[in-house]
Formats: sequence, structure tokens, C-alpha cells
Amino acid sequence: MLRTAIYPGSFDPFTNGHLDVVQRAAKLFDRVIVAVAQNEGKQPLFTLAERRALVAQAVKHLPNVTADTFDGLLVEYVAGKNAQVVVRGLRAVSDFEFEFQLALMNRKLDENIETIFMTPKDTYTFLSSRIVKEIARLGGDVSPFVPPHIRTALLKKLKPKK
Repeated sequence: MLRTAIYPGSFDPFTNGHLDVVQRAAKLFDRVIVAVAQNEGKQPLFTLAERRALVAQAVKHLPNVTADTFDGLLVEYVAGKNAQVVVRGLRAVSDFEFEFQLALMNRKLDENIETIFMTPKDTYTFLSSRIVKEIARLGGDVSPFVPPHIRTALLKKLKPKK
């Protein structure tokens, strides 16, 4: 049986911190699916299709990683993909409480699905999609924080309309 992990998130945009977690998860599991969530509670900069395409391009060098989208309960998506594990990234202690609550709720909904927490390299612990978007909006250089194609997409999306 393939050991399959799901790495869910909104990924708006996908950062080098996300990529770091995916690359390390790809070493631990036979298959990793980066599952881009449709989240009605957020107003993303990029559409669901754009986010999936940006993630797919960022992970194309990893043969056992694919990008997908989902809507609805994560545990249903995970079960539908015959996955056993949800991978969640933790940047700081402040992330833990929320992520721990999600993991416990997911376990209550489906006890067969485990959650593992991974921390990115220390150089990415301060990084978040929200911060990257804010830097880009204010004209700052985001190239140290996102893959080049995502930097280009951000600049295009945030370019002032004439």
C-alpha cells in the first residue's frame, strides 16, 4: 500500500516555506498531494484554479508530489484519496494551538487519519502568505520568499489597473 499524505492549505500564494515542508514530506511518503482548499471564509487573491496551477508548477520537480483542489471536509477528501496522513506546517508555537484543535477534530471525524506537524527551515519560520502579499502590494521584493513564477504572478495580479 502506498503511504499517501495530504498537505492542505489555501496557498494564496504558495511560499518557499510551503515548498520546504512539501520537499521534506516527499522524502517521508510515497505520494504527497498538495490539496488547495476552496475556503469561502477567505477572499483569496488568486482563484482556486490559479492557486492549483501555481502549486503544480512549484512542485513539478518532485516526482511523487501532485497538486489538487478540494472543497468540503478535509477528512472526506483524505479518505477519498486513500491517504493516511495529513501534513500540517507549524511556523511558531502560536500556530500549534489552532493546528492541534484541527487535528483533534479531524481525528474525531475519522480516527483512521493521522496528523503530523512539520516545521519549515528556520529561515522560513516568519513567513506567511499574508505577509508575502502585503510586501508585494507595497512594492517590496518577494523573490526570497516565493518561487520565481509565483513572484511573477503576484506582480501581475497586483499591478495597478490603468
